[in-house]
Amino acid sequence: MGFTCGLVGLPNAGKSTLFGALTRTKAQSGNYAFTTIEPNSGIVPVPDKRLDTITHYVKTKKIVPTTMEFVDIAGLIKGASKGEGLGNKFLGHIREVDAIAHVVRCFEDGNVPHVSDIIDPVSDIDTINTELMISDIESLDRRKTKIEKLAKSGDKEARMQVEVLARLSEALDQNQPARSVIGFNDEQKQFVKSLTLLSAKPVLYICNVMDPGDTENKLVQKVKEIAEQDGSSVVALAGKIEGEIMEIEDPEEQKMFMEEMGLTETGLDRMISAGYGLLELATYFTAGEKETRAWTIPKNAKAPQAAGVIHSDFEKGFIRAEVYSLEDLIKYESEAAIKDAGKLRVEGKEYVVQDGDIMHFRFNV
Repeated sequence: MGFTCGLVGLPNAGKSTLFGALTRTKAQSGNYAFTTIEPNSGIVPVPDKRLDTITHYVKTKKIVPTTMEFVDIAGLIKGASKGEGLGNKFLGHIREVDAIAHVVRCFEDGNVPHVSDIIDPVSDIDTINTELMISDIESLDRRKTKIEKLAKSGDKEARMQVEVLARLSEALDQNQPARSVIGFNDEQKQFVKSLTLLSAKPVLYICNVMDPGDTENKLVQKVKEIAEQDGSSVVALAGKIEGEIMEIEDPEEQKMFMEEMGLTETGLDRMISAGYGLLELATYFTAGEKETRAWTIPKNAKAPQAAGVIHSDFEKGFIRAEVYSLEDLIKYESEAAIKDAGKLRVEGKEYVVQDGDIMHFRFNV
């Protein structure tokens, strides 16, 4: 399953620097607007210490983490929804991602000019959110005309859709993103999803600071206040330092450098994990002599759906899943001992896979 997180932000917020560090590439960057024109994309592994724990007990030839795709989208300016700058392209690229990682400048640096000459994360966030919401308002207005005609003719589904559009429009008119509207039933949620609204996408605010020890500065606090209001997440990191860490190829040297900076884990690892959580994803594992692997599934996925992530034949011919927990692996130290203790569970089609499950599938095609 492919999941994408789009890096957005005003020009010179540090998006391309972060993208380069994330993907260990030299993304095009510069101290001027619109350095990124066509979006760069990169697949990055999701850090998960549980893989190390599993392979401590299950000896394997190959370890494969699950992944996410990050897309570095062009910086935008006020008026993007009206086509200013690279507005139309920018908004189109956002529409294609599953979630938004909004890079917010929370540092002062005279060598890196700000597009509005003032370091104000509240204003920066409002600029982008406003452009997304204006685009959504225009999109809803176009849908309303057609659907309202159907509703007047007595179409039951159209009446439901008119009600949903009204609730979304009311929120947007009050400068509230579409994601702030809650309480929809499953049918309504499916309709909302089909609208592909930009402001409905989950958001992770990434506060880009100068120093790793400055992740609680007053600018970061302002971003956290906004995130709390709109139900989003926040990660603060020093993009420039993260880039330097990623350039160190020797693991021991990298560890020493991080210790000098007072870091126990990279900000990028926290960012990837937060992005993964933002998409409401879960991980299960398969473990064996040839390969131990992490697999991404939506939260609350049932066993056949989880099996289908490996191969569609696994889902079509699903018979059962053999499941055990990481806790039991640690306690009993081998799969054979887990079986002997009666802790290996056999689950059917209705089993809801739990984050961290270790699974084997039985299927017939």
